[in-house]
Amino acid sequence: MFVDKVRITVIGGRGGDGAVAFHREKYVASGGPDGGDGGHGGSVILRVDDNLTTLLDFRYKRKYQAGSGVNGMGRKMAGKRGEPLIIKVPRGTVVRDAETNQIIVDMSTGEDYVIAKGGRGGWGNSHYATATRQVPRFAKSGRKGEEKDIILELKLLADVGLVGFPNVGKSTLLSVTSNARPKIANYHFTTLFPNLGVIYVEEGVSFVMADIPGIIEGAAGGAGLGHDFLRHIDRCRLLVHVIDVSGSEGRDPVEDFDAICAELKDYSVDLSNRPMIVAANKLDIMDPESDNLQRLRERVEAEGIELYEISAGTTQGTRQLMRVVAEKLKTLPPVTIYEPEYVAPMPLAGDPSELTIEHLGSTWVITGKWLENLILDINFDDYEARNYFDLLLRRSGLFTRLEEMGIADGDTVDIYDFEFEYQR
Repeated sequence: MFVDKVRITVIGGRGGDGAVAFHREKYVASGGPDGGDGGHGGSVILRVDDNLTTLLDFRYKRKYQAGSGVNGMGRKMAGKRGEPLIIKVPRGTVVRDAETNQIIVDMSTGEDYVIAKGGRGGWGNSHYATATRQVPRFAKSGRKGEEKDIILELKLLADVGLVGFPNVGKSTLLSVTSNARPKIANYHFTTLFPNLGVIYVEEGVSFVMADIPGIIEGAAGGAGLGHDFLRHIDRCRLLVHVIDVSGSEGRDPVEDFDAICAELKDYSVDLSNRPMIVAANKLDIMDPESDNLQRLRERVEAEGIELYEISAGTTQGTRQLMRVVAEKLKTLPPVTIYEPEYVAPMPLAGDPSELTIEHLGSTWVITGKWLENLILDINFDDYEARNYFDLLLRRSGLFTRLEEMGIADGDTVDIYDFEFEYQR
């Protein structure tokens, strides 16, 4: 099964919690705090694997999470970092943000890419010792790793793309000019997924050619199979438009040429402006008295496009066509590598004075970015950490605002799924 577009979720590992510990050793008085830091969470890393040709591995698994960091320990021993998660993708995979559809990275160069960073490990209590607070009994919790919904979209890396209606001989042309062995039969949509072949023209001269499923009218709007696979010729430097000039299926070659060009334009204006060569195929079965070839030549050359006569079935003219293609490629820019468009939003630190207070009976709901970030650093299982949290809230002016709004002893304060009983 050929899969070329999937949506997955990637999650960086959570950082380990910092430790609350104190140095205890015989003959050492006032050893002091020595809690170690938690280990950083592992990151999710994308890596190119040239042995992969589809995204089938992602069809049944959609969530990928790296390892969490280990909690810190006494004697200032830091926890172990979480194990990174390596996700292998085919070369040419374009990674997009699922929400904005913007390109994050083009996995074509072979370099690894960190798609979701692991969370930072929390500090141990040894970091919080001061002249006035010599026995800190709290430490920071580890932060969560980044979480993203992304779309993996495979765009084949091919120099040349074969386009045309079904059953015009694209697969046959690929098979007689390369070592590719696509399925060939005398019916429509024999090709159900893109095929790649390497064409060796001469010593040191070669290129990659892609054969995609036949395009029909309305393909750019979703009809037929071509719509799903047109993305695989997005990168192609040159298009070879294969046309059946024999009229063996009752179609007119000039109308076929115009129809395919219109579909390419509907899909992408940039693709319709790509350099093109027309290959007039099936000369071996064309009626000698037919004017199909002459009419097609006049129409094609009127557009400034070169036409070459071939018969893929008998290999007539195919070698010459490949030489022409190789010469054309020498003058064209390299295969397109897409530039990133996505800009990750900057994390908002927030302002304590901008906290939102909502009064619902005897419950007061507090929200705000500053408060949300603060909660990530607090280990609520630790008594000293809870006292430190209370101190920061008082310093922020939150309690003063609540009292001015009429909060009473015993009322419930709701802070991001945590509930506290208010006491003056």
